[in-house]
Amino acid sequence: MSDAERQNRHILLGLIGAPIKHSASPAMHEAAAEALGWTGFYQLVEIAGADATLLRKLLDGVRHLGFAGVNITYPYKETIIPLLDDLSKSSRMIGAVNTVVVSDGRLIGHNTDAGGFGHAVADLLAASSGPVAVIGAGGVGKAAAVAMAQAGAKGLRIFDLDRRKAAALAETVASLTDSMVAETVAEAVTGASGLVNGTPVGMLPSRDSPVDPALLHADLWVADAVYYPLWTPLLSEARRVGARVLNGRALAIYQAAAAFELFTGVKPSVDVMASAFDAVLERRKEMGTAA
Repeated sequence: MSDAERQNRHILLGLIGAPIKHSASPAMHEAAAEALGWTGFYQLVEIAGADATLLRKLLDGVRHLGFAGVNITYPYKETIIPLLDDLSKSSRMIGAVNTVVVSDGRLIGHNTDAGGFGHAVADLLAASSGPVAVIGAGGVGKAAAVAMAQAGAKGLRIFDLDRRKAAALAETVASLTDSMVAETVAEAVTGASGLVNGTPVGMLPSRDSPVDPALLHADLWVADAVYYPLWTPLLSEARRVGARVLNGRALAIYQAAAAFELFTGVKPSVDVMASAFDAVLERRKEMGTAA
C-alpha cells in the first residue's frame, strides 16, 4: 500500500449485539481512524433474538459488503463461533469471540476481551492474596477468567446460573490455576480477595446487582465489565464500603484498541480512543442518560 493509499484509507466496521445503542465503540474506532488520517465508519447492528440463520446472513453481509470486520457483543459471543471460518488460538481456548476480522473473504474470530481485561486488572490481581470470584461464565466471564488464570491468579471461584457453563469454564482454566464451581454467589465471594462481574446485570436499564451488598467489604477488590453506566450499583456499593474498585472503562478502551489493530494492521492511539470514550460518557452525563 502506497503512502497516498494509506493516507486516504476508508475503514468500514461494525458491532452486532443487543442492546447496543449505548455503545461507545463507534466513537472510539472512528476517532482512531481519524487520528491516522483515515475515514472510518462504524455501524451498530442491533438485533435481539437472532438465530443461527439470521446471524449467518449478517455475517455474509460482513463478508461481502466491504467490512474490515465487526465486533460481537452480548448475547452472541458464543453462538457466533460455529458460523466463522476459523478462530484464533485465544478465542478457541476461551470459547468466545468479540472480534471478527475479514481476511481474504474469510471470517476469523478473535477475542480481545481477555487481553483488555488482563491489562485493566493487572495491579489489582498482583495485590491479591487469595482467589477471585467470577460471577458469570458467558463471553465476558470466560475472557476474564482466562486472563486472570494466565496472569497467575491464586485460584478462581466461578458461579453461573447455568452450572454446566461454570463447570466448563472451571475445566478450561484448571491447568493454569486452582478452580472451583461455586453453588451460590455467596460461596464464590466469601473469603475471596477479588470479585469480577462478567454478567450484564447492572447495565442500564437494569439497576440490579449480581451480588448481595452484604457480601462486600473493604478487603475485597471489585471489577465490573459493564460501562453503561460507568458506576453500576455493584461498584457504587463496593466503593461505599471501602473496597478497591475497577469500572468498565479500561476494559472497553483496551479491547477496542486491540480490535482496531486486528481490523487494520495498525496500532491505534489508546489515548485518542480513551478521549473518545470519555467524551461519549460526558455527553450522556450532560443529557442525564447515564449514571
